Order: sequence, then structure tokens, then C-alpha cells
Amino acid sequence: MSRTVEGHAQLSAPVMAAYSYCEAVTGQQARNFAYGIRLLPADKRQAMSALYAFSRRVDDIGDGELPPDVKQTRLESTRDLLGRVRDGAIDEDDTDPVAVALADAARRFPIPLGGLDELIDGVLMDVHEETYETWDDLKVYCRCVAGAIGRLSLGIFGTGPGTSEKAFDYADTLGLALQLTNILRDVREDAGNGRTYLPADDLAKFGCSAGFHSSTPPPGSDFAGLVHFEVRRARALFAEGYRLLPLLDRRSGACVAAMAGIYRRLLDRIERDPEAVLRGRVSLPGREKAYVAVRGLSGLDTRSITRQKARRRA
Repeated sequence: MSRTVEGHAQLSAPVMAAYSYCEAVTGQQARNFAYGIRLLPADKRQAMSALYAFSRRVDDIGDGELPPDVKQTRLESTRDLLGRVRDGAIDEDDTDPVAVALADAARRFPIPLGGLDELIDGVLMDVHEETYETWDDLKVYCRCVAGAIGRLSLGIFGTGPGTSEKAFDYADTLGLALQLTNILRDVREDAGNGRTYLPADDLAKFGCSAGFHSSTPPPGSDFAGLVHFEVRRARALFAEGYRLLPLLDRRSGACVAAMAGIYRRLLDRIERDPEAVLRGRVSLPGREKAYVAVRGLSGLDTRSITRQKARRRA
């Protein structure tokens, strides 16, 4: 599928076409993610696009309108395809561009493909309409659908010697922070789809057990209190997960800083106006996302984390 010429991977036309397809999917359907990965060198950007395109396929099955039994069958078929990728049974002549790209990426980088099995497990939780009583319960789901993606990405980014175990823990925690931010942003949309992700004991604590089916909070609830409580939890996760940045090379760190920075700014907006998430989808304008990306590339976030660690040691 690819050969090495003077130390650089020379990709065949079918593999290049497969990566181009995955990059198009990423650019069209994951603009926050795309802002981050555009900071990577070409080989890592291609691999991250293949990872995203496969993950998008899994998510689309879970979010679609098919009956649950059909969704489950399709998810298990996708798991079988992943098994073929893992076994090296996909070549450049395969008709599935996502499989071709992912297979090539797995040859070029030590991607822990089991993380995609975890993603499928998490989406199956959605198909089975699972609910979550406690934060510990919700963490299981978040680790499947987001923490696993952080760990998969780390296989592409790479880390220095002796740091891999800590790095995987930080990547997992950062994934939880991103997913909790997503959950807060999408509470109204999820309620419309019959899904509730926030822990039941948190909802009860703030009088929000009735759910979020209108542009105003449930009568008699402390919706702002609920949002601020979850924002504090997400901020603590971000603080821990950001310790990953100094362990990465400059451009990989910039990628992570850009993606995480966009979500942290979303969290800021949600904190300032909690009810905004009930009125519509909270998002950042493109110019602000671009600023966050430039800040990540300049290393400002990485240097900030390094200074904080130095102060803690002092």
C-alpha cells in the first residue's frame, strides 16, 4: 500500500485517494476537530482523518433513524471490518476508502485499534438507551466514546520515552472533559432524541429530573446551578488532561491545544449563559477558532501548563 523512499512514505494513488476522502469527511462534518488536525504534518493529519472517518461512521449508525436491532447489526458489521483492518486483511484495492485509509494508518503508526472497539461499545449503549445514575456510571460511557479517541490519537501523536503510561491517562481524562462539554452543549438536542446523559443524581439534586424539552428550564429547578456544577467538573478534567501537552512534540501539542481550547471556550460561553444551551446550539465563530489554533501553534498553552507544573514543584 505504501513504500519508503529516502525515509519518507510514498503512498500509492488508491491510498492517497482514500486519505483524501477521509479528509473531506473530516472537513465537512467535524469543523472543531479539523481546526486542530490541520496543524499536524501531512502523515499524522492523514492518519487522524482516517481515525475520524471511521469513528464518524460508527456515530452515524448510532444517531440514525434505523430500528435498534438493525443498528446493532450494522455496528457489529463495522466491528467485523475493524477486525479485518487489525488482521491486515485490507489492501489498497478494497472498495471501502475509510478501511483502506485506516489500514494504512495502522501500518504507519502504533494505533491501539481496540479503542475503536470501545467506541462501538459506547454507541451500543446509546442504541440500548442506557441511562446513568452517577458520574461514575457516565464516566464508563465517556471513556468509550471520547477517552478511547484520545488514546487512539496518542498512538499517532507519539510521546517521549518513559511517558506513555501517564500520557494515555491524561489523554483519556481530556477525552472525558471534551465529552462532558458536548453533553452540556447538547442537552436540548439529546432530550429531543429521547436521550439523557447527565447523571440522574445530579439532575435530582438541582430539580431537573423532568428533563429538557423546551427553551426554558424545568419549573422550580436550579438549572444554572446544575450547569455550573458540571462546568466545574469539566474544568477539573481539563486541568488534569492538559498535563498531556508538555509530553507531546510541538505540532501534536498544538493540535491537542487547539481542539481542547475550542471546547474550553465553549464551556466559558455555557458558564456565562447556562440557558443558552436550551435555546439552541452554542458554538464559536470561525475567527475565534482560528485564534485558538494560532495560540496552540505558538505554544502558549503548553508553556502555561509547564509553568503551572513548575510552580507546584517549587
